[in-house]
Amino acid sequence: MSKGQKQKLDRLLRVRTLQLNLVRAGEAAANAKLDRETALQTRIRKLADNVAPRVDDGGFASNLASAAYYRDRLHASAVAADARRAMAEAGVERARAATREARRDQSAIEKLIDRAKAQAALKELRAMEDVPGFKRNRHDPC
Repeated sequence: MSKGQKQKLDRLLRVRTLQLNLVRAGEAAANAKLDRETALQTRIRKLADNVAPRVDDGGFASNLASAAYYRDRLHASAVAADARRAMAEAGVERARAATREARRDQSAIEKLIDRAKAQAALKELRAMEDVPGFKRNRHDPC
């Protein structure tokens, strides 16, 4: 492997490693966003459960009307939270796919480097085999 090829492969490996790290950071951010959206969805559900009508309520019309109003608002918020969570899940899947692709690109460069090293070692071995042998004159004691 020539010096230029080695430098080129090393540079490609550094770039692919940097890209992989950036994509992993993006995947972590997507997972964090999904966690936040899931937590928000859970909080909205708990609030909706607290506003639901109960048997022991006084039954005042104003209480029922305000509870219905808040349930309606919470239902709209829950629908929006479901949509945001679905978008976050799609973002996580895209980030995972990007991470797999970046990992595949990096491993391809690593395999090229390993192959180039193996070819260089094989070339050196062949060069050593082609070296002419040394002829020694042996003199036996007379």
